[in-house]
Amino acid sequence: MEIDFNKLGGLVPAIIQDADTLQVLMLGFMNEEAYKKTVETGKVTFYSRTRQTLWTKGETSGLFLNLVSIKNDCDKDTLLIKVHPVGPVCHTGTDTCWAEENKPSLAALKKVQSQIAEDFKNPETYAGKMHAEGLNRVAQTLGEEAVVTVIKAAGGSREDLIEQSSTLIYHLVALLEEKGISVEELNIKG
Repeated sequence: MEIDFNKLGGLVPAIIQDADTLQVLMLGFMNEEAYKKTVETGKVTFYSRTRQTLWTKGETSGLFLNLVSIKNDCDKDTLLIKVHPVGPVCHTGTDTCWAEENKPSLAALKKVQSQIAEDFKNPETYAGKMHAEGLNRVAQTLGEEAVVTVIKAAGGSREDLIEQSSTLIYHLVALLEEKGISVEELNIKG
């Protein structure tokens, strides 16, 4: 990877992002040596501008940033580094240096739920027909899809399981919508 370390006097900004949640966790700076050490060790290493030395995030706290990937921007002077963080990232004890919580995004499920809510209003749609039959029908369909998912997991192909899991998640979200529960209320732990 070609990185232009010359624009900022030997340093490039390194944006640190959680590989799973896509939450931006912090910003640091790297020189060429810090970049090479990061790639070599799999632990994100920065160049401290105040101490004028390398420092590996987590070397004293044990809260490392485990490297997943590094991408260069279009000008080759800023890095996007995806990581699996071990605990809070900020020295203040918060998940991010902006005191934001780092948790999984439910954006995709919110979109599915929004579409199901719309479809519930239309008795001509699949979801609308289920909704018209009531809570017991929606719950029964979820149960049927759960059984099929288990069968696919035990004896189907990878593709079968992926397809069936998608169907299962759809029906779970439909049940939540039927009960008036937003996916945002879910407490998904990683």
